[in-house]
Amino acid sequence: MKFILPVIATLSYSASVRAFTASPGFSVITNFPSRIPNTRRFAETEEKSGVFSDEVQQEAREVLEKVGWARPMEGEGEMTSEDPFVQQINAGIQRDFGVDLDDLLNPAKVVNLERDLYNLRAQLAEATGMEDLEVGGLTTAECDGGGGGEEAQAIRDKITKKETDLAIERRAVFRDWLKNVFVGQAVISLGISYVMATNPGSLFGGFDWFYSYNMDISIQVLGYWFWWLFIIPSLRSRRPKGPEKKALDIAFLGTPLISILAPVATKDTGLIWLANFVVTSGAYGYAFLLDSDDDDGDDSKQPGWLKFIYKSLDFGSGRERGARK
Repeated sequence: MKFILPVIATLSYSASVRAFTASPGFSVITNFPSRIPNTRRFAETEEKSGVFSDEVQQEAREVLEKVGWARPMEGEGEMTSEDPFVQQINAGIQRDFGVDLDDLLNPAKVVNLERDLYNLRAQLAEATGMEDLEVGGLTTAECDGGGGGEEAQAIRDKITKKETDLAIERRAVFRDWLKNVFVGQAVISLGISYVMATNPGSLFGGFDWFYSYNMDISIQVLGYWFWWLFIIPSLRSRRPKGPEKKALDIAFLGTPLISILAPVATKDTGLIWLANFVVTSGAYGYAFLLDSDDDDGDDSKQPGWLKFIYKSLDFGSGRERGARK
């Protein structure tokens, strides 16, 4: 989802600019060269050169795992906060640090590391002659029967590295000051975006490129797209719960629709910016006044498509990114 959002934003922003420039005063160049390289030949060349080799892909997977991304295990689907395994992790963090799992800076990575350690300890127990041992809740020393040769030693080295990373991640708490930084970022973006949408010359008029390349329309369009690109994502980065989370989810879905469809009705970028403001304010009013049940987990009455959308919006917020069985 995080890789898809920039593509969607670029396409939507380009569509908005085209909507504004589709008038007699503008022209669009459409005759571009069509010399496209042979992708099949390129892929074969890259494969021969080792770009898609197992070593390179393994290195890429290790880099992704460091930031909380990892490949889901096959079989039983995703892991949720109600699973006993996650609840056990949460209880351990509460006992050791007095905070919940969701209060960590990267809770999904903690779940991933705990899951990897469980698997590695099971492999270590099997490699050292303790095949029938249930490793849940046990330390590495209790899962190590000794010996096992190079295979067991390689597993021990992986466990040591995972345990070191886990110790660091369990201490990384999502502090209030960081949440305040996101609020400040949203407020600053709010003010700058309004000026960009209504009077971009006051910000960029002193630059020659502003007039040389007729950037006023592009900046005005970007101004009202700030709602979806910066303001709402900044507020969502605080990981709000209950009504506010629901309000921001609705706004995150509603503002791009306004930004895409509104130029059909009006070319006034200030009005479109205000329309995004009204949608966001209305989402807060609806969530807090009309649908204020603070129950993030009770989605039994929601249709399947809505559950999918909300789950997609949560991607990367910490509860589901890489959190899997």
